[in-house]
Amino acid sequence: MTQLKIPATYMRGGTSKGVFFALNDLPADAQTPGEVRDALLLRVIGSPDPYGKHTDGMGGATSSTSKTVILSKSEKADHDVDYLFGQVAIDKPFIDWSGNCGNLTAAVGAFGISNGLVDKSRLPTNGIAQVRIWQVNIQKTIIAHVPMVDGAVRETGDFELDGVTFPAAEVQVDFVDPADGEGDMFPTGNLVDTLDVPGIGSLSVTMINAGIPTIFLNADEIGYQGTELQEAINGDEKALAMFETIRAHGALKMGLIDDIEQAQMRQHTPKVAFVAGPQAYISSSGKAIAQTNIDLLVRALSMGKLHHAMMGTAAVAIGTAAAIPGTLVNLAAGGGERESVIFGHPSGTLKVGAQAHQYNGRWQVNKVSMSRSARVLMEGWVRVPNAIS
Repeated sequence: MTQLKIPATYMRGGTSKGVFFALNDLPADAQTPGEVRDALLLRVIGSPDPYGKHTDGMGGATSSTSKTVILSKSEKADHDVDYLFGQVAIDKPFIDWSGNCGNLTAAVGAFGISNGLVDKSRLPTNGIAQVRIWQVNIQKTIIAHVPMVDGAVRETGDFELDGVTFPAAEVQVDFVDPADGEGDMFPTGNLVDTLDVPGIGSLSVTMINAGIPTIFLNADEIGYQGTELQEAINGDEKALAMFETIRAHGALKMGLIDDIEQAQMRQHTPKVAFVAGPQAYISSSGKAIAQTNIDLLVRALSMGKLHHAMMGTAAVAIGTAAAIPGTLVNLAAGGGERESVIFGHPSGTLKVGAQAHQYNGRWQVNKVSMSRSARVLMEGWVRVPNAIS
């Protein structure tokens, strides 16, 4: 049996990494959505893997590293790159196309420039290139500010990002009009709702569509402090089952699914996160985080497990909710009006800025900004057994 040989780039973006493809480099029958494309990308990553290791693929067997990206020149006016993201399940033959990856967004601009997807007239020889990204999954605009040196993307630098071991060049990412494309920013019309979850109880929640649909809980209502690291939750099957039950019932109340069983086929969205007021803690790297250096604590789950840092899209939701007085996120940060927030996550801290305003009684956020970094790890060809196509 021969193997397909497909041009690909393995990239880190923020605290995630994934396999990047130019659309026209994929086999012809995988250039359109469908079973062939999904089967190909599953095999690239090495899923489904009942061993949970991705030994026979490019995945890293975590939600942060089981990711695929397909890019092309944009068909959208006033945009440079079309960006499609697929979150690959580890132990199931399933790719979730329902949301974005905010971390990998930081790498999209660099890939687009290096692979000729951005018109050269828009690229400075030295300075910052503004790459206009059309996020296909959620139908939203994102601007990546990519540093350039001598006509090429600059990847190395001294910008440090908690959750990433080594410094790199800073890439500012602006999420324009980040309310998710699936409905109102607050799908129930309320900043805080009561969510009745069978077997768990009635919980106060903020449910928001911004960056990615997210359900925010108060840490103390579910028995946590907000300082937890991965091992405190990911090894607790009872806790993971509780979070998945909350996520499923929240998805139903947000109108993202019509039946509770559909949550199993929508693993990437919505996210579940819990918040608490600022407290000192020791991050997963051993770094001491002082109470005075953060506004609040946030812990978020992705694909059924506590994330080692923070998903970029969830950070957009955090920044948006923090800017709107009365949400659980805003209250955990001390309440009132604010244009930025610094939150503590398992790997350290992150600052995210957002400006909120009311228009005809509805909250709107024009832009959410944060800094990430990105780097090419490997480029060449990925090989896939030919029987897939």
